[in-house]
Amino acid sequence: MNQLLINLSVVFSKPTGISNYATNLFPYLKQLQPTLLTSGSYPNFNCCPIPDNLTPERGTKGHFNRLVWTQFKLPQVYRKLKAKLLFSPQPEAPLYSNCRYIVTVHDVIPLRFPERLSPLTYYHRYYIPQVLSQAEHIICNSQATAKDICEFYDIKASKITPIPLAYDANNFRLLNDLKNNHKSRPYFLYIGRHDLHKNLSRVITAFAQLKQQISNYEDYQLWFAGSSDKRHTPKLHSQIEELGIQHQVKFLDYVNYQELPKIINQAIALVFPSLWEGFGFPVLEAMACGTPVITSNLSSLAEVAGDAAILVNPYDQSKITQAMQIIATDELMRSQLSSNGLQQASEYSWEKTGEATTEVLKKYL
Repeated sequence: MNQLLINLSVVFSKPTGISNYATNLFPYLKQLQPTLLTSGSYPNFNCCPIPDNLTPERGTKGHFNRLVWTQFKLPQVYRKLKAKLLFSPQPEAPLYSNCRYIVTVHDVIPLRFPERLSPLTYYHRYYIPQVLSQAEHIICNSQATAKDICEFYDIKASKITPIPLAYDANNFRLLNDLKNNHKSRPYFLYIGRHDLHKNLSRVITAFAQLKQQISNYEDYQLWFAGSSDKRHTPKLHSQIEELGIQHQVKFLDYVNYQELPKIINQAIALVFPSLWEGFGFPVLEAMACGTPVITSNLSSLAEVAGDAAILVNPYDQSKITQAMQIIATDELMRSQLSSNGLQQASEYSWEKTGEATTEVLKKYL
């Protein structure tokens, strides 16, 4: 039997990014009859139990535990199960072992925006290049990320297959009964972490400048959905206080997966002018909810949004303000963006992502 192992060590109960990708993708790889390396329970799959202390939920310790387990324990599991191939939904695999593997790279942001003393920068600079050079093949989630892998890691394009990600259509959808709620309390919504490359300082300044552009500015709010970060969030709070707009800005912290579509549907627009993304889940999820999107004209974001969003130069905060003004004052434009977004989102599905991933894996089994 062609024995495929799928490494789900990164999956945890509050999924973001890579965990989200892994959770949604693996059910569509079932025809390959894989064995899941997991601490969870999936009755319809062959499962091989692994420790439950390897996830990002455990912070730095979780990452360290996972890297040690990947290097020293995973090759033993691979040999014991007589595996032919390991698929890892993140760029982690045992180095200098006899394990054949394919990995997914989501972005190279820690190299594009290095933070001094950040373990992630070292991880991307020293560990990932070795993983990629020893991989049988590399999957990534956009043309922009494929280009970055070639540039930053000196990998040949022929070794990389870009496969777009998708969204959960059962969760992220148009909720008509909630759609008009924003008229009583219109808010611009950001979803994600508070890292520097997310460009939140410019989003806050751009929102404050909206005061000069619209007469009913006091009616509008800016909401941040996503876990706070002790390195970056306090600076955002200070900036908001200095601008005197604290009564109009809300921090929701991590929002439950089931609650997120309600918050997206009721927003007047998603504001996501990140300086760089490997893909950009929130843009796709907002379009799937029929919510207008303001996002960057850089990286994968323009690929994901197509012509269904207002694309701005994320380094020019006046352009972000201008986009907010259009959303606030032009109902026809909002309606057009909503229908264009629904159409664009319908082009993406986990089934398509799964089929394309299956085709790549089959070649190496």
